[in-house]
Amino acid sequence: MKFHFKNVGQPKSATQWTDWRWQVRNLSSPFPPSAPTNFLSGATPYYLRLIQQNPHTNLKYIIQPQKKEREKGLQQMTDPLGEKEHSPVPRIIHRYPDRVLFLVTDSCGVYCRYCTRKHFTGKKQAFIKKKEYDQALNYIKANPGIREVILSGGDPLTLSDNRINTLLYDLRQIPHIEILRIASRMPVVCPMRFTPSLIKILQKFNPVFLLTHFNHPAEISKEAAESLNKTADGGILMFNQTVLLNGINNHPVLIQALTRRLLYLRVKPYYMFQCDPSEGTNHLRTSVETSRWIQKELWGRLSGLALPNLSLDIPGGGGKVGIVPDFLKRKKDNKWTYQGWDGITENYINPLTESPPPGLEEYEAEWLALKNQHYGKSQRTDFS
Repeated sequence: MKFHFKNVGQPKSATQWTDWRWQVRNLSSPFPPSAPTNFLSGATPYYLRLIQQNPHTNLKYIIQPQKKEREKGLQQMTDPLGEKEHSPVPRIIHRYPDRVLFLVTDSCGVYCRYCTRKHFTGKKQAFIKKKEYDQALNYIKANPGIREVILSGGDPLTLSDNRINTLLYDLRQIPHIEILRIASRMPVVCPMRFTPSLIKILQKFNPVFLLTHFNHPAEISKEAAESLNKTADGGILMFNQTVLLNGINNHPVLIQALTRRLLYLRVKPYYMFQCDPSEGTNHLRTSVETSRWIQKELWGRLSGLALPNLSLDIPGGGGKVGIVPDFLKRKKDNKWTYQGWDGITENYINPLTESPPPGLEEYEAEWLALKNQHYGKSQRTDFS
């Protein structure tokens, strides 16, 4: 099956429409200030036009401030992921032993109302200050247990090609860094960002993984699809993270349409998240019961390649936990009874004996380095 992706097109008056820098410079909010909010509002002209062309969806509520943001809600947290508690130096979040988040900018191509990092983004500091940049690199260099750096913010791809090239180059000079990740909404809100020069930069520093953030099948326009194909052709591996949003995408019909199209475009559906309880998001959050229902409806009906991991971040910095449909019906001794997605029920007999594998010595040192790597507050020191 070949999917049809709608063309957003270009207004006749916008002669610089295909210039990604023009898109970012002209970020704006078309909504009246009827709902005062402490969080910046705005999106690229391209994304605003996409929303206008899809009035049958609730995509506008991803970016439109609402009075509900001012309501107290069930749970309101300035820093729902506890990132400040896991920030040993400015701009570095070290929540897991083997990887760090590097917040290289606070600017975005869109300011989503459900943003988990409202305490940081939209402060109009386009690029990290040199002192903080050096501290961050020194911290990564000093911790050989860190194997992966995730560039985030803000959106790293709002930075210039030269900035991105310097970032990736500097990180690739650190011997123990194996994987580089870039988390970005730009494939969604500014697909013209994926120029041949950007793709060449990403190729140069492979393995580089691009984490996209599509929430709805209507966000995959013809322009977005073409950019994803060009990026995949360039050898850049892509994964997608989706946030389940009340009244916007909280139904298996929409999620299956999204994940199948992404997979067709060579983007692996990676995570499907519960919306974090950041300030002003109570009306956007979907219940865990609904999320489990969506996941169970997809299970078995979609290829495993198209099935994202349903997860939530434990508020306060507890990290990600997976939410998986429970197919275990009962267990007695070593007999475990499962019922599959289509009702087939059968026993699985657990083996009674196991043997340890040989050859552990060759890889044991790297495992111990990972297990013993400190992270978060425990690693705070002076890296200036």
